[in-house]
Amino acid sequence: MKNLLFILLFIAVQSFAQINGIKKPLSIGEINTIHSGILNEDRTLNIYLPQTYNDSTHYPVIYLLDGTLNEDFIHIAGLTQFFNLMFQMPDCIVVGIANVDRKRDFTFHTELKDLKKNYPTTGHSEKFIEFIEKELQPYISENYRVNDTRYLIGQSLGGLLASEILLKKPHLFSHYFIISPSLWWDNESLLNAAPKLLAGQPDTERYVYVSVGKDEDKIMRREAESLFQILQKSAKKNLKSEFNLMQGENHATVLHRSIYEGFLRLFPYKN
Repeated sequence: MKNLLFILLFIAVQSFAQINGIKKPLSIGEINTIHSGILNEDRTLNIYLPQTYNDSTHYPVIYLLDGTLNEDFIHIAGLTQFFNLMFQMPDCIVVGIANVDRKRDFTFHTELKDLKKNYPTTGHSEKFIEFIEKELQPYISENYRVNDTRYLIGQSLGGLLASEILLKKPHLFSHYFIISPSLWWDNESLLNAAPKLLAGQPDTERYVYVSVGKDEDKIMRREAESLFQILQKSAKKNLKSEFNLMQGENHATVLHRSIYEGFLRLFPYKN
């Protein structure tokens, strides 16, 4: 009798599994928390690892500002996987830096009263850049198999920060994707300082992709193109820069297709 009950129970469980399927978590990477002594807080990192990730290969790293799960991390990781599958982009690790206070972290000091009023926590990009240089990048290098190719992707205030790093700490990244940068910040002081800052830099190999939506505010369009023109006139032979005015895109929609077209310039389709 006990055997019969066991058999009936087994059949019922198997039937239930066949009807309802077997569920298990879908994972594309890891969520890590590191403590930053520089920022005096814990920071969350969303990390995409390619399916081929192994200990015998070293991988490029894409550092993504606004890298929270409900911001840009998932779709940028998807583009990275797609370009590896279809466009011969090398396998890459994506490090999404989850936000705590982007207005604080992505902006430098200003004395303009209206900005200080509207952005009360503003002005700490120097510390955030120090965090990237002295804590984040060493952590990634120590815990993952990485090479010297490092991308930085930033949009809007993230684009402002990416521009600041490009102009003040260019060695931190080899590839800069600067999308709709908020160079209006502090009456365009960073943009105005850009020619002098570039002139003082060594002529090392860098790739800079600047894009903006055609349907964005005219000031945003002008500033993005001005940054590109300054890069073009810098006389740096090893600095390659490209500009993309995105047709039919506004400030809310520009990022995804902009990164798609930026990747396409680096990794064109080959039959």
